Amino acid sequence: MLKVLTIDGPSGSGKGTVAKILAQKLEWDLLDSGALYRLVAYGALKHGIELDDEQSLSELALNLDVEFRLEEGSELLIPVFEGEDVSKKIRTETCGDAASKVAALTPVRDALLDRQRAFATEAGLIADGRDMGTVVFPDAPVKVYLSASAEERAERRYNQLKSSGESVSIAAILDEIKARDARDMNREVAPLKPAADAIEIDSTHLSIDEVVNQVSDALSKVGLI
Repeated sequence: MLKVLTIDGPSGSGKGTVAKILAQKLEWDLLDSGALYRLVAYGALKHGIELDDEQSLSELALNLDVEFRLEEGSELLIPVFEGEDVSKKIRTETCGDAASKVAALTPVRDALLDRQRAFATEAGLIADGRDMGTVVFPDAPVKVYLSASAEERAERRYNQLKSSGESVSIAAILDEIKARDARDMNREVAPLKPAADAIEIDSTHLSIDEVVNQVSDALSKVGLI
């Protein structure tokens, strides 16, 4: 059996946090596919590539100069782009918005597909993204679609940014989340949607531990843990 768990969902649904917790708990590898698209976007912004230049963006994605290094003293993977630790830079709202735009381009998605599939090993993989269960790993034995209301996701992002000292508007964050949802769900290639056999979890009123427990139960039922 393919030892892969996919967790898809919109921005702020908690999928990244749940994926990291489970990867550490199970000692499985972790694929943060969103980070790959953010890295392409960061590279485009850094090198002055227009976000609708499909050819240049696909070449950048195909030859992405990135490696993921373990942070000293932890299990966290640090994205190093062209020799630079960009873990904070790719998590800005500007980079996230740009990532959503480049992710809508078929040539970019095609360029990253094999790189993402190569993450799957016998050790086990938790793949976090927007099309992990529908496109990248359609044969994964357990697929989760994690959602939450736009308002709840905006509040989570607002609190996260405020805690890091940024001056932000929750209304602006909510508008951006809604715009990003519309872009991700309505794009022609690999739109954000639950796989036909996905377990759908609404995390609006759930704690992270409750979500982790539900996903762990699903893995247990098919004998993966």
